[in-house]
Amino acid sequence: MKKILPWLFGIAVFCGLIYTFYFLYQKSQQKPVVYSTEMASVRDVINKTVATGSIVPREEVDIKPQVSGIISEVFVEPGEIVQVGDPIAKVQVIPNMSSLNNAENRIDRARAELDNAQLEFDRSDVLYTKGAMSQQEWQTTSLRLKNAKIEMQNALDNLDIVKEGATKSSGKSAITLIKSTVQGMVLQVPVKLGNQVIESNTFNDGTTVATIADMKDMIFLGKIDESEVGKIKEGMTLLLTIGAIEDERFNASLEYISPKGVLENGAIQFEIKADVTIPEGSFIRAGFSANADIVLDKREGVLTLDEKLLQFDEGNPYVEIQTGEQVFEKKPLKLGLSDGIYVEVLEGISSEDKIKVWNQTGF
Repeated sequence: MKKILPWLFGIAVFCGLIYTFYFLYQKSQQKPVVYSTEMASVRDVINKTVATGSIVPREEVDIKPQVSGIISEVFVEPGEIVQVGDPIAKVQVIPNMSSLNNAENRIDRARAELDNAQLEFDRSDVLYTKGAMSQQEWQTTSLRLKNAKIEMQNALDNLDIVKEGATKSSGKSAITLIKSTVQGMVLQVPVKLGNQVIESNTFNDGTTVATIADMKDMIFLGKIDESEVGKIKEGMTLLLTIGAIEDERFNASLEYISPKGVLENGAIQFEIKADVTIPEGSFIRAGFSANADIVLDKREGVLTLDEKLLQFDEGNPYVEIQTGEQVFEKKPLKLGLSDGIYVEVLEGISSEDKIKVWNQTGF
């Protein structure tokens, strides 16, 4: 038994060496490389850059009161269509105590002047009738009486304006009516019943009672990076993608590029505006976020090639086309417009050629 064990051990070692050499030999035998192929195709090639922004009305008009006071009634809600002159809200005037006191004092002075002018006219009228006063003197007292009456009426009207915001002769009520100055849709009504509002004047913009805009005249308001602004110009076509509206794109025409950039998040951004074409029956809400693909150049129905198939020899592009079973021939190309994925082929291949996928192999 002791004589057999060394022989068995030697046989096992020998078999192990044979298996190791066989395994290494098999690993060293590489399988033949099989290259897959693709073909060129006809498609549209669009070279574009992207701008982000939102859809807003071209003009938004803030309706403001002409008198200060308290909102006593609101006639409209956001989303309603209004015409020029339609009532928006009513304001009840709360008189200023100082102005009210001055107006009342003016009435007292005007009444005193009117009483005095009336007395003078009555005396001069008697004297003129008896022939004891000239016509010129009588006309002077008569004119003074007329001026006193006018001043009295002006003082009364001023008191009405201070107390009620309008004169009685105008036929308006003590509660003033705020009317729309434009035609369009009411976007927002920031005031409620009982809110205090301030009139629009030289020193104050006044309280906004409602915001109205024409929702048929919309623009894309966005920003574009300084690295791209040099590639665009007015009149270019934009393709808008609105996040809230799926599976629909809108056309727009670039009409404004800001001459000055603004620093935002470490980059210079330039504001752009584009006129949006809204199809009949579509409705775009103000403030929708949107992305704009700005078409820098476009080719329609041209022969294109996936850029992954391209190879370069000292900067010159070429592909390898199949001439036989796993046999390929080098073909130089003349290329056109690229969108970053597909490139226009001007010369070198046809749509029937099978092109080697050089960076993807199969076994």
